[in-house]
Amino acid sequence: MGQQPITFLRQVIALCTYPNLLGSPSFPEDAKERARRILQACGGNSLGRPGFIGEECDNWRNYKSGQAAGDVTILKILVSGAGKSRTGVMIPIPQYPLYSAVISELDAIQVNYYLDEENCWALNVNELRRALREARDHCDPKVLCIINPGNPTGQVQSRKCIEDVIHFAWEEKVFLLADEPVFPAEKECLFLVVPAYPAPSLTPTAEPITVVLWLRSANWPGPWCGYRGGYMEVINLHPEIKGQLVKLLSVRLCPPVSGQAAMDIVVNPPGPGEESFEQFMSEKESVLGNLAKKAKLTEDMFNQVPGIHCNPLQGAMYAFPRIFIPPKAVEAAQAHNMVPDMFYCMKLLEETGICVVPGSGFGQREGTYHFRITILPPVEKLKTVLQKVKDFHVTFLEKYA
Repeated sequence: MGQQPITFLRQVIALCTYPNLLGSPSFPEDAKERARRILQACGGNSLGRPGFIGEECDNWRNYKSGQAAGDVTILKILVSGAGKSRTGVMIPIPQYPLYSAVISELDAIQVNYYLDEENCWALNVNELRRALREARDHCDPKVLCIINPGNPTGQVQSRKCIEDVIHFAWEEKVFLLADEPVFPAEKECLFLVVPAYPAPSLTPTAEPITVVLWLRSANWPGPWCGYRGGYMEVINLHPEIKGQLVKLLSVRLCPPVSGQAAMDIVVNPPGPGEESFEQFMSEKESVLGNLAKKAKLTEDMFNQVPGIHCNPLQGAMYAFPRIFIPPKAVEAAQAHNMVPDMFYCMKLLEETGICVVPGSGFGQREGTYHFRITILPPVEKLKTVLQKVKDFHVTFLEKYA
């Protein structure tokens, strides 16, 4: 995609993976210091021994237990009951399909709440109350999942929204799961995450709520996929249940150790005065600046097309525009035993070579259609892609008018 990697991250990982490089003059001293500290915390001075990032995460935000698959493990502990007492899990619609898949695998009850597309995919507490009230007729809804930034929607919830959600969780006594990819919280940056961190002042009394917050390093400080790692923060969980959680996590035989090393660097980047600081900041600002530019470009170009509406892209590497599909196209889709947006996306792929994901794969309000598209290509290539989508959509509307 043409995006330049973050040099400091790769330097430290390279040093950790092949410690003989610690004697090389090609690496800055602050990168060597990070690598030595990580290796010293590993048994045998090798990345083959996991469990070393706790101290830095603790300094950053009360680290508790690190695993990227925290959602599955937490839900295994929470799901119980049968019939009307079976655990219900509230998830946003649209949602990343991992959640619906895990809920189905665990035979839990999926409880949908809809994000407000007309208000930039905001999370509305009144909608949460509706979903909770209706779900109680057939299950025991006791888990609320929020995804921030949204996937596939890409919105970033406001601090007030997050506070409202925490109040709701406290009032209804539901377990709060906050799935938050890591982005730096900087006011001048479009890609901004307001941390869903439940300070004591956010609940009306001292009675706690249970919150799990997990973050992933792979998306910081921009889409830097390949290494997979993260940490999970657990707040107010009963000590005995927490012990069972740790036991479940401990039996995993293949932890993403190099990804956890990357997470250590994420929470402990070069600081002012260190040798790598200026280069690190320059590269980070370049990555985020380019993402912001492409986000605005995508939003503007889609909103110029009749029959397409795109909300602002605030914190993700993709857009989720709403598309108008004419009734004749809906009929044509039905004739091919396809949902309308899948029919649209397949036609787009066949005629332009552009592959997007239909909104029906994420869930959407009945009668609305969307697709998810990445914004990662270089600016000039992205312009070409968006122009092809625009031309296709205009032709599609004319054909099925």
